[in-house]
Amino acid sequence: MSDNPDDVPQPASTLTNPKEDADRIRLKRLAKLQNTTSPSSQSSPLPSSSSSPAPAPPPQLAPTPKPIPKPSAKRPAVAEPTPPPKAPTARKPAAPAPFNLKKWEPETVSRVFNVTLDRAVAEAYRWEIVWLKELSSEILSESPTKTLPPLSAEVADRCLIARLEIDPQGGMTEDPELITVIANLPPEQTTFEYLVSCWQRIYSLRIALHKRFASAKDDPALPQADAILDQLRDLVISYAGLTLQEPTMFPQPKTTKQLGIMELAVPLLSMSGATPLGSSVSTSLQAHEVEPFIRDLAKRFDGDDLESTFGEALVNELMGVIIRDKGGLASSSLGIQSWRAGVSAMEALSAVKPLAAMIPRLPGWVNPQATGPTIELLSIIGPIARLGIFAREWPTIAEAYYSNPERRTRDEVDAANNTLRNTLQTVQGSTYHILDHIVRAGPEPREAVLNYLAKCIQLNVKRSGSHVDPATVASDSFMLNLCVALLRFAEPFLDAKLSKLDRVDPLYYARSNRLDISEETRILADAAAAKAFKEANHAGPAPNFISDIFYLASSFLHYGLVTVIHNHDNTYRRYDDLQRELERVEGDTRHQGTPMQAQVDQLIKRIKDAREKALSAVFAFQCQLLDNDLIFRGITFTTFSMAWLIRIASPGSTYPEKPPSLPLAKEVPEAFRMLPEHFIEDVIEFYLYLVRNSQQQLEAAAKNDMLVFILTFLSSPWYIKNPFLKSKLVQILFYGTLPYGRNNAPGIFVSVINTHPLALEHLMPVLMRFYVDVENTGASSQFYDKFDSRRNVAYIFKCVWNTPAHRKALSTEAHNTERFVRFANLLMNDATYLLDEALSKLSEIKSIQEEMADQTAWMARDANERGERQQHLRQTEGQATSYITLGKSTVELLKLFTAETKEPWMLPEIVDRLAAMLDFNLALLTGPRSAELNVEGRDKYRFNPRLLLSDILSVFLNLGAEADFIRAVASDERSYSLSLFQRAAGIAKKRSLKTADEIEKLRIFVLQVEETKATMEVEEDLGDVPDEYMDPISAVIMRDPVLLPSSKAIVDRKTIKQQLLSVPQDPFNRSALTIEDVIPDVELKAKIDAFLAERRSKNAKVGALDKANEDIFNVDESGDTEMAPPA
Repeated sequence: MSDNPDDVPQPASTLTNPKEDADRIRLKRLAKLQNTTSPSSQSSPLPSSSSSPAPAPPPQLAPTPKPIPKPSAKRPAVAEPTPPPKAPTARKPAAPAPFNLKKWEPETVSRVFNVTLDRAVAEAYRWEIVWLKELSSEILSESPTKTLPPLSAEVADRCLIARLEIDPQGGMTEDPELITVIANLPPEQTTFEYLVSCWQRIYSLRIALHKRFASAKDDPALPQADAILDQLRDLVISYAGLTLQEPTMFPQPKTTKQLGIMELAVPLLSMSGATPLGSSVSTSLQAHEVEPFIRDLAKRFDGDDLESTFGEALVNELMGVIIRDKGGLASSSLGIQSWRAGVSAMEALSAVKPLAAMIPRLPGWVNPQATGPTIELLSIIGPIARLGIFAREWPTIAEAYYSNPERRTRDEVDAANNTLRNTLQTVQGSTYHILDHIVRAGPEPREAVLNYLAKCIQLNVKRSGSHVDPATVASDSFMLNLCVALLRFAEPFLDAKLSKLDRVDPLYYARSNRLDISEETRILADAAAAKAFKEANHAGPAPNFISDIFYLASSFLHYGLVTVIHNHDNTYRRYDDLQRELERVEGDTRHQGTPMQAQVDQLIKRIKDAREKALSAVFAFQCQLLDNDLIFRGITFTTFSMAWLIRIASPGSTYPEKPPSLPLAKEVPEAFRMLPEHFIEDVIEFYLYLVRNSQQQLEAAAKNDMLVFILTFLSSPWYIKNPFLKSKLVQILFYGTLPYGRNNAPGIFVSVINTHPLALEHLMPVLMRFYVDVENTGASSQFYDKFDSRRNVAYIFKCVWNTPAHRKALSTEAHNTERFVRFANLLMNDATYLLDEALSKLSEIKSIQEEMADQTAWMARDANERGERQQHLRQTEGQATSYITLGKSTVELLKLFTAETKEPWMLPEIVDRLAAMLDFNLALLTGPRSAELNVEGRDKYRFNPRLLLSDILSVFLNLGAEADFIRAVASDERSYSLSLFQRAAGIAKKRSLKTADEIEKLRIFVLQVEETKATMEVEEDLGDVPDEYMDPISAVIMRDPVLLPSSKAIVDRKTIKQQLLSVPQDPFNRSALTIEDVIPDVELKAKIDAFLAERRSKNAKVGALDKANEDIFNVDESGDTEMAPPA
């Protein structure tokens, strides 16, 4: 045989539709059976193929060649391929024979289809090779020489159809030869399984061809051989696809196997290692063969109705497997019926580019009627993305992994977390990979994915509400898994240097309609301004893919991760409430021994069950929220977001290359004002959750970036309208300075706030300004909210106090008189209120404790009355603990500030109020009311009166050398008492609260106060004072009268200034007022000055204090341990 390629028959260059060929040949066979002929003078055209051959799969994916069985007798010399010779004995291999295409082609066609036209060949192989009797007769009748030509690619389609037309069940034939052929067909081999076997042999033969003739790679016949294999493959794949769509197209064996799309679905589902337990479908494709087979299918039908051929039915079957597995991640389903098999199969399917492009074209991609909660089941991605561990949607997981939560050890919880997190990461990875494959399939599929993600957001905007019904929105698992996918999509532009910040379009919402934020709260704009901004900036280039992903990821961060954090917090609060309720019910003994006791016992059981269920749900939340991978991706994305927000807020900034210039400009950029407020809120909520629950996860870079973000917007508070967001920025700093972990490691912010240049320059003034600003938040709870915020500030001040740079910054800030006066005034207000309330609550507690101590009288009371008093006691105890904690932190702050800087405290607006506040609290601790503080279990309320007394005495000592302070204390007629100081000094000495030197300084201070007081009494013996000279608010003579322009009232400047420090309103009519608005009453001031001068000149007494020092101040050590006054 010549090796000249010109002498070799060339394969058909084009293939027609195989379904049309099948119909045509059926008609031909029918006519023949009816003794009518319909001869054809030419071979039928071949099914169509793609323009280029599909690439061969990697060698490791190729099936092992399966040799045709040996015959029992010598094969006759015919034009059919000969069986492979016996393996030679081991000897030196001979040089391979040249490649002979004319010999190879008929052998290959015969081997691929396992058919022959020669009866003798089939007989020689014991009928394991199928004899195509009818086709043999047809071709013989068409042959001019009346001889059978060798098999070739030209008649491959006819051979395949003839083989497929053989009815394994025998049909109506009585032909003994055909019966013999049928009897030797593989039992129960379906049409699809036969075609798969053909496809497997094609790949085996291709590998063998190139391995055997590797040295002849330049032989021009080899590409022709490859083209023949491609032609045979395309033919097989064409009929395989049609068989999946219409399994009855060709005769099928009698079998219990499921035919059609399930024949492909089962091997696809088995790729994950799942075995088809309980399935009546065989896996004709091995796991490593599934992907290349599907690639060939997809390539053949791409652009040729891929969806209806097999794509839609296959996807629907795979999604059905996932949906039907109701157990979710805790499912006990095995084999191909488990969600794992379905997810793995969908991921493999989407890895084939034409199929990935097809998925968004399917009707099930997203149902137009889908709502917030139903989109999880009415979309192709939904059933995968909804898999999770949260208790509301997957209660069996919490029950299985976190039952009896209060009795589980830390190691047991960690083990459960590790198991679930590994599974979660698999689900989230598959969700991302499927979406990523679709995005990479082309512009249209990418747009479909972006629109789907946007639709998920738009249908679930209610998720961020405070009282949303969970049944009306998508589940936490669904939204969080999509959030993780978006965070992974964002990773390519989240490089360490943040070099892609400028690629994010700040005008995205104006230029894109993908996300509707018309109902969103903006940072600093109302709806009308936002609408005008969009209209003015709508024109321009369409946003790029980076912008799409950034804004979608930001939305999913808000409606996904941050909302899940809120749900976790709410669940934990519910657990806390149940715990308190349980304590209340168990502590109520009114029903013991009564008919109601059984009902109360049942109530206790229900509360305990609900409490355990809530705690299990909390564990499930924390399993996901504290997952290292999620936290790392969240930190990476929010670091980018923080830097981007700072860039938008400060146009021209090169941050993070250079730190921002603080404070920011007074004029807030329009692009920043128009952003949804959740951009800032989400960053804050995410980091607040981390510093409260997992500080160790914050890397050095993350905490530095967070610190810069906090300082930027606290130093420029006009950039954030929402006061609660500013409070939470301070909370992050506060929690970040608390010790954490089992070893009480220093908070992650402790080192950075004491070393970072921006912190050393701006932290002190920022915190002082916040302390003032938090006074008025506009919320109904602002009066109580401010105390928590100021407690946080006080703790941060203590944390940085030993850093000289911070104390220097404090001194500098203290010289800003206006700001410092407001700060000091509020600090004193807080100390006065909190300590007074705390000590009042302790007095109430003592009273109830004394009532309960008298058991006879107590038990004589009505049971309901006892219960009410017990409930009031628990409520009062909680209030006392809160007030004591806040008051203590306020006094500590006062002690620190007066030690560092004294001059600002001597301002007229401050010094008198400071002295009065200190005297008042000293009287509470050492005066007659101190007996009320002797409550049982003081440690329970965190009440340490000795420490509190020590701190107050420290303030006196810090300012004791200042003449203005001495005068202010002496002027305090309400609370100052020499005996109180004597008793305080005695307690300090007896309990070693102060050193001997400090007690001596205190004695000297009190002596100076007494002398000043005596002198002032002489000077201020004014007699009757005209009413017009008296301040209508403080009821003391005015020194600097001013007119209030709105109410026309006249008050002392010092009085109104103190009023305005708290509330910027005219106290007489509540109209807005600032200190700059008041009008000096010069005429009245002159009259007052003249009156004072006249009265003082009449007082001739001098040296009013005529006692020896030792007779004036004596240390009184008679107090008892509980600081009660002597009897």
